[in-house]
Amino acid sequence: MARPTAHFVCHGCGTRVDAAESLPFRCPNAGTDDVDHLLLPVDAEPVFPPSREDNPYLRYRHLLSPYRLARSAGLSDDAWAEFVGRLDEKLADIDGTGFRVTPMGEQPELARAVGFGGKLWVKNETGNVSGSHKARHLMGVMLYLRVIAAARLSVGDGLAHRRLAIASCGNAALAAAVIARAADWPLDVFIPPDASAAVVGRLKELGAKIAVCARQGGEAGDPCFLRFREAVQAGAIPFGVQGTENGLAVEGARTLAFEMAEGFASAQQFPESVFVQVGGGALASALGQGFALAATAGLIAKPPRLIAVQTAGCAPLDRAWKKMANTRPSEAGQHRSRFMWPWESVPHSIAHGILDDETYDWLEIVKALQQTGGRSQVVGEDVLERAYELGRRVTGIPVSATGSAGLAGLMADPSHSGPVTVVFSGVDR
Repeated sequence: MARPTAHFVCHGCGTRVDAAESLPFRCPNAGTDDVDHLLLPVDAEPVFPPSREDNPYLRYRHLLSPYRLARSAGLSDDAWAEFVGRLDEKLADIDGTGFRVTPMGEQPELARAVGFGGKLWVKNETGNVSGSHKARHLMGVMLYLRVIAAARLSVGDGLAHRRLAIASCGNAALAAAVIARAADWPLDVFIPPDASAAVVGRLKELGAKIAVCARQGGEAGDPCFLRFREAVQAGAIPFGVQGTENGLAVEGARTLAFEMAEGFASAQQFPESVFVQVGGGALASALGQGFALAATAGLIAKPPRLIAVQTAGCAPLDRAWKKMANTRPSEAGQHRSRFMWPWESVPHSIAHGILDDETYDWLEIVKALQQTGGRSQVVGEDVLERAYELGRRVTGIPVSATGSAGLAGLMADPSHSGPVTVVFSGVDR
């Protein structure tokens, strides 16, 4: 049997992790210094179109490290299809849908309504598993767990007896709970006291164990994230969407960028800019990496300019972006605390899903902003509320205020001339 060769490399310290021998979650050097540690997959040469299946984890399997690990560990392509298919059937039973390529199309009425003179495209993730893109992140993690168990790799010894854990205020928790239920794996969810009653109710229906985490005096950072880290240190499997805590999380959501790139190529449209809402940063990081791979493969001419949108109620990425000035990302990554630290005040916004105290994947986003000529943008509550109202009324898409925050970024600066795309992710509950 060939030696498995799926590897990850820390973008801060350069540590290389063999996913067959060590869990590619948190960099082993994280917490020992001020370096920004985050594991990234060592990618194979991207080729498009990879296949014609409608399920992204079949369609783009050659671009996913868990698939490469499966094949190099001696598992067949049919075995991978079985992993994906079984989980997908369970997801459909539990949540009403499995993973499929989600719709994207031009929205001329919405463009007129927000005062934008160019073409406006919307990628609609509200009908995806659990109602947002978050499940994409976690499906990649679960497939890795399935592969190492099926291949009987020693790195998976004892994992079946460990609980999954996630810190979230809503959509990510629901995504984790749906996938955990489909995999029949126990899950601990750490949520804030103001999590919506609808989310809490659904989490209970799905069998997740809920821990409500209040802020404590003298403690910096999101208490849900802090309690999550404590659970992981005690043995839980990190099943969240922060790339710093699980190197597989961001990779699973690159499928969103692959779908968008294929859609643009099919329509013979080149998106000048993509406005993306940023909280913890995994979505923007995944889009930046995914578009870069699509451009390398020649599917699109070049990655679109990435515009990272945050709310004025909590904008740690924007603060870091401004502090970067003439600093190279490689240099900034050696001194994380100079650029990224928890937001000092308790954050509040109608777009509550992007109120992460820190942008955990900040450095990869900064790289994408610099490489694509993009930038960070902060929007106020009045614009967020207007985007939420228009996004729902004009398109008929039941998007949440968090999910329409990218549109708010365009409304705050409608001067772009070329085609613009926003991602509607997070169904209104």
